[in-house]
Amino acid sequence: MGRSLVFSTNIPLEFSQNPRSFSLLNHSKLCFPQRFIENSQSGYKKIQLLNLKLARNVCTKAALSEITNERKYPKVGAPSTGPISANQLIQVVETAAKTGAEVVMDAVNKPRNITYKGLTDLVTDTDKMSEAAILEVVRRNFGDHLILGEEGGIIGDTLSDYLWCIDPLDGTTNFAHGYPSFAVSVGVLFRGNPAAAAVVEFVGGPMAWNTRTFTAIAGGGAFCNGQKIHASQTNRVEQSLLVTGFGYEHDDPWATNIELFKEFTDVSRGVRRLGAAAVDMCHVALGIVEAYWEYRLKPWDMAAGVLIVEEAGGTVSRMDGGKFCVFDRSVLVSNGVLHAKVRLHCLFPMTKLSIVLSLFSPFFECRHETNGMKILTKWKGIRTFGENCTRN
Repeated sequence: MGRSLVFSTNIPLEFSQNPRSFSLLNHSKLCFPQRFIENSQSGYKKIQLLNLKLARNVCTKAALSEITNERKYPKVGAPSTGPISANQLIQVVETAAKTGAEVVMDAVNKPRNITYKGLTDLVTDTDKMSEAAILEVVRRNFGDHLILGEEGGIIGDTLSDYLWCIDPLDGTTNFAHGYPSFAVSVGVLFRGNPAAAAVVEFVGGPMAWNTRTFTAIAGGGAFCNGQKIHASQTNRVEQSLLVTGFGYEHDDPWATNIELFKEFTDVSRGVRRLGAAAVDMCHVALGIVEAYWEYRLKPWDMAAGVLIVEEAGGTVSRMDGGKFCVFDRSVLVSNGVLHAKVRLHCLFPMTKLSIVLSLFSPFFECRHETNGMKILTKWKGIRTFGENCTRN
């Protein structure tokens, strides 16, 4: 089944509500605007059309600025924190993240013992020690909860309504080089949706390290060091600073994102690549950048950051604009007012069926597939929060 694409100068580009398979076999029949001719009364009065194979070259500043009528995107946050009070849950989440951060701070100026998960995907002893410290806090307070850690995989009770997604050191490569932009990230899902989050970001640099702590509870706003924060109100791409990330796998999505990086650099104030997904999303929430996107992420990369962005007034979706959940493989977050314009531009380079399919391949192909992921597929929380995220 294919999805139809419709363009208008008055509405954002939309996908019809069909299954996620995306057919581009007949892409020559699809047309996109080539340029707008300026008119003082209507703004833009004429559109020339061209085939999809040229679409990647047509997203000009004028075209991006013309997209209006921002539609409402589904919320990613949980409706509630369940039987655990919001105050109790966020207190434990923040304590867990700060406990992991203490381990990282103790090691930040010391020599690193580095090993590799793959050719370039490295891990340090600090990752493991940070996760162990976080797990101790979680187990002490909620021994019956399910936990997904980047280093340790799945542990706990699959009958629990709660899933903790832990990244004990987001931005390990930066940490290993002493480069500022890494964090400890802890997010909790209640029945599949983010309910509470804490990210401790390391700022400064060698011999001058410090931290700032971002927190959010579903429905309760987002905070940095206890002060409420809000995403920016910039509504033009050409006035925006954007952020993206690149995974270790140099595959089709990686190549596609290189093209996006180039194109957004042409139409915005700049694109940054910092190397830590949780930090990037917190910067959107803080209002110092306008949007962030990335492919090939894992639940522990996103569970905390997406809630912090949403509670700061931002918007979260998949790269195609569809309803997001942390088991998807791509994410687009923005200040909200800019979301449709960034989302539209992100669609243009997706001209190969193989690329599109790879973007939405299930999370379960990750390296824990042979053990932890088989357990996670049985987690009842996955089957309780909507067909978009069902993994039976």
